[in-house]
Amino acid sequence: MDLNKNKTIHISPLRRINVEGGDVLHVIRNTDHMFNGFGEAYFSIVQPGYVKAWKRHLKMTMNLIVPIGSVKFIFYDESKELIMKIEIGEKNYRKVSVPPGIWFGFVGLSKHDSYILNIADILHDPSEVERKPVSYLPLV
Repeated sequence: MDLNKNKTIHISPLRRINVEGGDVLHVIRNTDHMFNGFGEAYFSIVQPGYVKAWKRHLKMTMNLIVPIGSVKFIFYDESKELIMKIEIGEKNYRKVSVPPGIWFGFVGLSKHDSYILNIADILHDPSEVERKPVSYLPLV
């Protein structure tokens, strides 16, 4: 099943502006590459060392940002070939834009809860998500 012919994950550095009293962390602009419109934004919390896997969106483009903590993401295509693994968070502040059709999982790396912001191009719809157990693929 070819869900998306262009399964390219894009990594974008994000600006963190040092401001007295607390930094400003940029997230996304409507002129950014991979911005396909706005459906919803939500946070997922992952506890230290906890693995959340495996999931694949059939229609949603995700824009993932970790403003608090640190998270390792693993991405696979449907042939189970590793596409990418990346750690993002407070010390490696990036946006990871993920098109539909890619399996992903993640693990919390911090000593405290990590927060993942997803700015999605569509509203959450349980019928457009596929899930597999953690044992489906190794979280390398």
